[in-house]
Amino acid sequence: MTGTNPQGSPSSAEAEVVELCSELIRIDTSNTADPETLAGEAEAADYVAAKLREVGYEVEVLESGAPKRMNVIARLEGADRERGALLVHGHLDVVPADPGEWSVHPFSGAVQDGYVWGRGAVDMKDMDAMMLAVARRFRREGIVPPRDIVWAFVADEEAGGKFGAQWLVANRPDLFEGCTEAVGEVGGFSLTYADDRRVYLVESAEKSMAWMRLRARGKPGHGSFLHDDNAVTTLSEAVGRLGNHTFPIVLTDTVRAFVERMRELTGQELPEEDLEGAMAKLGPIARMVGATVRDTANPTMLSAGYKSNVIPSTAEAVIDCRILPGRRDAFLAEVDELIGPDVEREWITDLPSVETPFDGALTEAMHAALRTEDPTAEITPYMLSGGTDAKSFAKLGMDCYGFAPLRLPPDLDFASLFHGIDERVPVDALTFGTRVLDRFLRTA
Repeated sequence: MTGTNPQGSPSSAEAEVVELCSELIRIDTSNTADPETLAGEAEAADYVAAKLREVGYEVEVLESGAPKRMNVIARLEGADRERGALLVHGHLDVVPADPGEWSVHPFSGAVQDGYVWGRGAVDMKDMDAMMLAVARRFRREGIVPPRDIVWAFVADEEAGGKFGAQWLVANRPDLFEGCTEAVGEVGGFSLTYADDRRVYLVESAEKSMAWMRLRARGKPGHGSFLHDDNAVTTLSEAVGRLGNHTFPIVLTDTVRAFVERMRELTGQELPEEDLEGAMAKLGPIARMVGATVRDTANPTMLSAGYKSNVIPSTAEAVIDCRILPGRRDAFLAEVDELIGPDVEREWITDLPSVETPFDGALTEAMHAALRTEDPTAEITPYMLSGGTDAKSFAKLGMDCYGFAPLRLPPDLDFASLFHGIDERVPVDALTFGTRVLDRFLRTA
């Protein structure tokens, strides 16, 4: 049984998902992390809430500590209220986009050339649309899932979730009462590894997301004098050492399982002594999975001085740190050795790594749902190099997975679309994902 009706026509969910995705993209929810310039999620939250109420859901819309930062929560009762509930979550915010860089306007939601175009098409208004379409179908048609499903459309994921998942977990954990497992981004997408054979990557782990500020202090003075205590020089040398440093390869349980699974499926050797070279054989997705074999610390911002002939007293840098599970202490020891005693460090954002065992009924239901629509589908766990709201929901004891199912064209550089120019999702992938998500949630 697929997501279609007995007559073979598309289900109501499949029939409306493209329109839902397009309409969500047309709502600008750009998250600049600056209260003066961010668009906020209020309009998108109102849109989602209205669509859910239209089919009979009781909906909570919560402003989470700041104007326009809105979250939408609804619960669908399942057949077995004693079972642990399943949280299905998506974020409504997107990163900003410059229209001058795009082939189409990033907030047009254009449907053309077989794609839905716009900021958020893959991160993650596609999944929001699939969730909304399936939620509406279940309620409209009286479909009762095996257990309670909590639908959550949240704010602020692109800036770490302070006004979204973090706030909800800290202030309204009651909304997630009974939830033992959670499904969100970034996973369930296909990688073609042979002729018309695909493996779907399910996220079961992610590195920590830790943004660090470095600060050097020195003696201010005139730029024409001899000066041996220059904060800019001290900071620049430390940033250079850190930015050029290569952290050691460390295979976590998830990455090892991914490598072994891909070795089994592809027949390639994928030797551990040249793991990064082996990852490159996987094509464009190597940029995403290749970053999960070691810690990274990438300088992203520099700030110092106010006049060209004045040596400032302080200089600052921001470092984007992504740390493997179990590596935090060793990572910080390496950082301290590299920056030296004259540079201070502090965390701006410090969200933990997540690693969930990849076994049991939930992943089996994912595989079965995929196999219904793609009979040769295989699955594998993988680690995400970035971060998601799973970091927050895991604090409530949930096992968290990324499963936003998409069957992708073999030649599509999917990884480049995240936060990229001309972000887009194939229409066929969107309808495929809706059918898979529908079946998964009726069997999980």
